[in-house]
Amino acid sequence: MALTYPIRFPYSEPPLTFPMATTEEVYSQLRQVFDPEIPVNIVDLGLIYEVKVDGTTVLIDMTLTSQSCPEAQNIPEMIKRRVNTIEHVEETQINLVWDPEWTPQLISDEGRKILGLEDE
Repeated sequence: MALTYPIRFPYSEPPLTFPMATTEEVYSQLRQVFDPEIPVNIVDLGLIYEVKVDGTTVLIDMTLTSQSCPEAQNIPEMIKRRVNTIEHVEETQINLVWDPEWTPQLISDEGRKILGLEDE
């Protein structure tokens, strides 16, 4: 008599997990980046539309206050330098978008308070 063994099919290994940065860590670093002309960080200014962490890469959709912003080259580079200091982040990709267009209504309550803007 032949012995039979239960066969589990399909067999799969447990998924491998790798340490990843969190979006909270990314936002914490983004709050350290300022437009040199405005005393509000880029998150409270409403310039960051979306942050995604994909493995060791951070993907950021953002805008600027205007297409002629004199800091258009510097702010994305400042962002990359800050975010790339996070453990497990190897690359930061910035997607600069103009739709939706930035307006002062995107400024957070904290940012409005710093700027002395009245509630609308």
